[in-house]
Amino acid sequence: MGRVTRVITGLAAAGLFLAGWQVSRGDDDWGNELADRWGSASRVATADNPVYREECGSCHMVYPPGLLPARSWDRIMDSLNDHFGDNAELDAATKAEITRYLSANSADRSEYRHSRRLLRTLAPDSIPLRITETPYIRHEHNELPAQAVAGNPDVRSLSNCNACHTQAEQGSFSESEIRIPGFGSWDD
Repeated sequence: MGRVTRVITGLAAAGLFLAGWQVSRGDDDWGNELADRWGSASRVATADNPVYREECGSCHMVYPPGLLPARSWDRIMDSLNDHFGDNAELDAATKAEITRYLSANSADRSEYRHSRRLLRTLAPDSIPLRITETPYIRHEHNELPAQAVAGNPDVRSLSNCNACHTQAEQGSFSESEIRIPGFGSWDD
C-alpha cells in the first residue's frame, strides 16, 4: 500500500470514528437522526401516539413502549380495572387503539438497541408488569444508593424515570442527561 493510500485510508477511518462518536453523543442533527434510525444504546422510540400520550400521560409519565415486550403491554391493558391499585379503565375503542400501538412499538418489535438489550434479559415466558422489574433496568440502576431513589422525596421510585432522566419521555436515557434531584449529575 502506497503512502497516499495509507493517508487516505487513515483520514477515512478518522472521519468514520468522529461520525460514530457524534452519533453516540447525539452532538448534531445528523448524529441524532442516525442515532434515532440505528438506535443508540441509550435510546428507545419516543411514545408518539397522541391517544396514548393523553390517556396514560394524564396520570403518569408516558413510558416509551420499547421498555416492555408486547406480552407485558397486553397484560397491563387487560387489567386496567386494577392498574397498580387504580381503576384506569377505558372505553373499548380507546383501549384497542392504545393496545395496538403499545404492541406494535414494544421491545420485541423495536429496532432500538436499548429495547433489544432489555428484551435479551427476559426469559421468553416472563411477563413483567413493571419496567422496574426487568433485569436490565435493575442492573442499570444497581449502583444507585437508596437515598437517591426511595429515600429521595423528589424521586421515590425507579418508576419515576423522568425525575432523573431529563429526556426520558423523548426516549433518551443517556447518562449525560441524568440529574438526580438533590444529588446532581450521575456518572458511574
